[in-house]
Amino acid sequence: MKINKKKDINPKYLLLFFSVISLILLFISYFSPASIRPIKEYMGKLVIPMQQGVNRIGEWFSDKSNIIAEKKALIEENEQLKKEIKAYKAESSKYETELNELSRLRELYSLDNLYPDYNKTAARVFSTNSLSWFNEFYIDKGLNDGVYEECNVLCDDGLLGIVVEAYDNYSKVRAIVDDRQNVSCEILPSSSIGNVEGNLDTIKDGYIFITDIDKDADISVGDRVVTSSFSDRYFYGITIGYITEISMDSNNLTKSARLTPAVDFSNVTEVLVITDRKQEVNY
Repeated sequence: MKINKKKDINPKYLLLFFSVISLILLFISYFSPASIRPIKEYMGKLVIPMQQGVNRIGEWFSDKSNIIAEKKALIEENEQLKKEIKAYKAESSKYETELNELSRLRELYSLDNLYPDYNKTAARVFSTNSLSWFNEFYIDKGLNDGVYEECNVLCDDGLLGIVVEAYDNYSKVRAIVDDRQNVSCEILPSSSIGNVEGNLDTIKDGYIFITDIDKDADISVGDRVVTSSFSDRYFYGITIGYITEISMDSNNLTKSARLTPAVDFSNVTEVLVITDRKQEVNY
């Protein structure tokens, strides 16, 4: 068995040794500075590059620390800006919604002023039976609001349609462009009589037809067409649209005309419902 005879040096002896060496060097440097100059020069050559290297390392760490701090500050600033932008977008969206609402209310107000003789209530469309045209849809007003079957419905600058079903809190409206609809009309200024027929095929091109116009009727392109006083369902004088083309029928006894409606049936959001009764309705 090999015995390790190596003994560890006691740290206190090492401390004492280096202390003595330091005192000796201090004594020599005090009484004989010239003799220790080579040692100083050697130590300078050894220590100064090390000190410069340490300084460069310190500067590198300082730069990195500054970059990290700046990056953290930029990240925090970026997050704050994102929150502010999100808040501004929400506020802008709110203002845009309110502006659109105000614009629609102004349009309804203008429409209300066109027909001051009738009592009306505003309603909002909440459902439609068609994906393309508002030929049959539901509004959020019903019997509890004074809306009943046969109530005339207005939109944009004129006649949109008529209520065909009324319930307590909502109603169903059928537009004049629906294939099942016919409206007795009067063409101004000649007061010629005709019949507006709904047509979901031709409304795709922006028009429906007026039929049964007397062949001698003095009508022209651009004439305004309104509801007739002969109608038992519609109040008199509500604008339906304007004539864009006139043609003689094959029987040579009547004319027909193309009518551009006063209402945009591709986009209906709010309407006015005339709550006055044209006639009593039995439910």
